[in-house]
Amino acid sequence: MTDTVADRQVSPATVKVGIADRERLLGSLFLAPAVAYIIALVGVPFFAAIAYSFSDVTAGDPSFDWVGLANFRAIFRDAVFWRSLQNTLVFTAISMALVVLFAEILALILAADFRGKWVVRFFVLLPWTTPVALGAISWLWMLDSIFSPIDWWLREFGILEGNMFWLGRPVLAMASVIAVHTWRIVPLAAVIILAGRAAIPSDIYDAADIDGAGFWRKLWEVTLPLTLPVIAVAILFGAVLTITDMTVVYVLTRGGPVNATQVLGSWAFFRGIEGGNLAQGAAVALFLLPLLVAAAVAILRAVKRMVVI
Repeated sequence: MTDTVADRQVSPATVKVGIADRERLLGSLFLAPAVAYIIALVGVPFFAAIAYSFSDVTAGDPSFDWVGLANFRAIFRDAVFWRSLQNTLVFTAISMALVVLFAEILALILAADFRGKWVVRFFVLLPWTTPVALGAISWLWMLDSIFSPIDWWLREFGILEGNMFWLGRPVLAMASVIAVHTWRIVPLAAVIILAGRAAIPSDIYDAADIDGAGFWRKLWEVTLPLTLPVIAVAILFGAVLTITDMTVVYVLTRGGPVNATQVLGSWAFFRGIEGGNLAQGAAVALFLLPLLVAAAVAILRAVKRMVVI
């Protein structure tokens, strides 16, 4: 007697399930490299910094001796620490305001339809794709006290007679650091905002055109309200990159002149690595955590309110 199709059916218990069919196992395998990366490069240094901040570890004496809150009391009495904290807040606030402004302008330009748009997008993304150290070194030459091409152009147009000494004056040095960092972060924020604009249904703009809304009215009443959550996300990414950044400050000014551009990240490096006091450097670096947490909580709460509304 020949077997029918029903007779040849196999029970589910006898079917062999491969790794590719086990979603939970497959997901864990895919996440494992990322988790290992975070633990190795973020988790281990973070807990090591906490341990060092309560010790007297130095470059000359790596033995671990518990000192309690002595390092925190020492940095609280350090005027440079308070100057660095103030500069970090000013640096972040002004940079984020400029980033949002220029990113929104760039997003408007890139959203328009014109010939050669891909070339413009390439040059817009170039600052973000360029290594930050390489870009900062280029700006170090652009802002040179003697051979600055910016000063040369200003003299050619009769705006300037001598040299500006961009990195030698406290106010100009801070303005230069903020400008270079803004130049670096704006492309990322512009791409994020552009993605948010692309998600807005075209029917809304068609309805606004029928109602006779012009460019500015559509911008203030349609585009900005609908992209505010995305703008908040761009601010969050930018704030994290700004608060933790020390490369621009290190390359351009090394915290000078007279600590006028010193930020928490650079001061922790100078104190802990170049100064050899690893314990106090770790204590200074730990103050980046509450700043990041406060910025993240404030921005995420604002995004939640925007989404609810």
